[in-house]
Amino acid sequence: QVQLVESGGGLVQPGGSLRLSCVASGPIARVYDMAWYRQAPGKQRELAARITTGGNTNYADSVKGRFTISRDNVKNTVYLQMNSLKPEDTAVYYCNMDVSTFGGPSQYWGQGTQVTVSS
Repeated sequence: QVQLVESGGGLVQPGGSLRLSCVASGPIARVYDMAWYRQAPGKQRELAARITTGGNTNYADSVKGRFTISRDNVKNTVYLQMNSLKPEDTAVYYCNMDVSTFGGPSQYWGQGTQVTVSS
């Protein structure tokens, strides 16, 4: 069974930084696109950033210039460096991966990690 485990969330003051990590484990043949989504209280889950197998990235307008997504294909890990954090970045952050296993391709989600930006 493929599992995604996130880490790195927490409480930070406005203007601060956090780095999220998400590692995939299990019977993985290959990992394709990796992404970070976020869901604020009372709002729908939204895409924050995505990175393709080839390293192409795209970001939500609200995080452009402040967040950087990266990946380590050897470790099956995706990172999200978040700088200049704002209170409106407060949300549960979920990693998402398109994974090919020996049973075929599927999309997997992590359990979520809370990010709170507050003074």
